[in-house]
Amino acid sequence: MARRAAIKDASKTFEKGLSSSEKQFYNLSLYVAGMTSRSLRTVDNIKDLCADHLEGRYDLEVIDIYQTPKRALEDQIVAVPTLIKRSPGPVRRLIGDLSLKERALAGLSL
Repeated sequence: MARRAAIKDASKTFEKGLSSSEKQFYNLSLYVAGMTSRSLRTVDNIKDLCADHLEGRYDLEVIDIYQTPKRALEDQIVAVPTLIKRSPGPVRRLIGDLSLKERALAGLSL
């Protein structure tokens, strides 16, 4: 009986963790190179993804490496476009235009 109670408690803790992760706030930084068609497509893709899955629970900063190259150096950006998920942890980097939604969702732990 004690083992069943322990399993039940563990299940409740796990389910509570799932529901709280759904309410977490996401801090995202998207690095792009100018206003190219690829940059614009990437911005549209991440905005759509956030609207569908993170409504009201995200902050997205779009950084043009031509306008602020120092930020790219500080964050060690080696390819663009790059999306950095700063929180909730762990920090993740996604490179590409985010057109493969399943991969983007997995990368953001959604």
